[in-house]
Amino acid sequence: MKENNTYYTYILSNTSNSVLYIGVTNNLVRRFLEHKIKINETSFTARYSVHKLVHFECFSSIKDAIAREKQLKTWHRPWKENLIRKNNPTWDDLSSSILA
Repeated sequence: MKENNTYYTYILSNTSNSVLYIGVTNNLVRRFLEHKIKINETSFTARYSVHKLVHFECFSSIKDAIAREKQLKTWHRPWKENLIRKNNPTWDDLSSSILA
């Protein structure tokens, strides 16, 4: 079995972009789909319909991905918004780029 050596830190939002969720995973497609289908109905992302992928970053080390997740979680909302706008100025749902 081939190991996945890519890790992702990602930001999800709701349709009105009023809620942000930051996570980390080794399988971005699987994790996105889990959020999308609300696999855990009581989770934060399910309760607030947070399933629009607006930003993600790739890492070769899980330690680096987790460190980035922790860093982003300490940021003020405007800093997170600026990060998203840097590569996704219109806050498009980037899920089509990972599901293709």
